Order: sequence, then structure tokens, then C-alpha cells
Amino acid sequence: MSHPTPALRIGLTGGIGSGKSTVAQLLAERGAAVIDADAIARSVTAPHGLAMPEIARVFGAEFIDAQGALDRDRMRAHVFAYPSAKKQLEAIIHPLVAQQTQAQAQQAESAGHIALVFDVPLLVESGRWRQQVDQVLVVDCLVETQVQRVIARNGLPRETVAQIIAAQASRAQRLAAADWVIFNDQLSLAQLRAEVFALPLNRA
Repeated sequence: MSHPTPALRIGLTGGIGSGKSTVAQLLAERGAAVIDADAIARSVTAPHGLAMPEIARVFGAEFIDAQGALDRDRMRAHVFAYPSAKKQLEAIIHPLVAQQTQAQAQQAESAGHIALVFDVPLLVESGRWRQQVDQVLVVDCLVETQVQRVIARNGLPRETVAQIIAAQASRAQRLAAADWVIFNDQLSLAQLRAEVFALPLNRA
């Protein structure tokens, strides 16, 4: 069935351990198409990914590993030594990610999905996403809850988790950017589902 009105575009974000992935799954259950920006970014530098020929041309073949993927460790060291290399790398990767994201969005819209959910971990930090979506949905929880969840899930030491959280946008920054907030603290899965299913996904 074709929709005369364009699908609602939702930017989904939240700090590590906030439950963002679970909310994405619940939105998919509601019939939204979830487009994972991180997975797309990884795919373009995966073996024989779309960015690889240009990375080889700009940086040299030594940045390609035996599988034909980006040698991440070597690139990390290079970017650390030459900060301008980060801009060069982003100039290759970002347009391809934008293109792929757009293609997936068009596909989902043609397939009749009521809403498109762009799962963007660094939505608030990147700044360029705000104008591309109609609503920003932030999955929020207390910082201590994030810490406990990530320790339980990944077995990381508390200091490491605290560093990861500190490197992301603060709760206040995320909440300031939000149109909708789900406060996912001490909610059961059933309560979380009820919150997600209460969101107005149809364009009014």
C-alpha cells in the first residue's frame, strides 16, 4: 500500500547501556524500519566495502588488511599522529554513509513502513542529524544505571565504563536535543514496550 504522506523520520539515540537497542527492536515490532547508521559506517570499511578503493588511493595500500578491509589499528595510530588524516578519512566515509542511509530509507519508505528510525549513537554529538529527522527520541536513564548495565553486559571495569560515558554527550545535552524521551530506568520490558507503543508514529 503506498502512503501519500512521507514516513515519519525519527532519530533514535541514547548513551551506552540506556536500552536504545531494545527500543529499536520494539519500534521495528511496531512496523518502523530501523536504519542502523553505525552498521552502515562499519560496512563501508569492511572487506571490499565501498570506501576501500578511495582509502587505498588516498592513504596507500598498507592501510588495507589481508581481507580487503580497513586496518583499523594502523589507521587509528595514523590519525593520532596526523590529526588532519581524520578529516580526510571522514571526507571519504561520511558521504558514502549518507548515500547508503538515504538508499535504505527510500527502500523502507517504498515498502510502506509508517516510520523510519535512524539509530544514531552520536546523533547529538554529530550535529548534522538534527535537520534530517522530524523527531529525536532519546532513551534516557541514570548514569549509575548505565554503569551497572554495561558492567553486567560487557564485564568491563567501572573506570572504563565511566570513560566511555564521559566521551559521549552528557544526559543534559541529549535531553536538550530530545523531542521525545523514554526514561528507561527500572522499567520492566513490558513497561518499556508500553512506552514505545504509546509513541505517535503516524504523521498527524
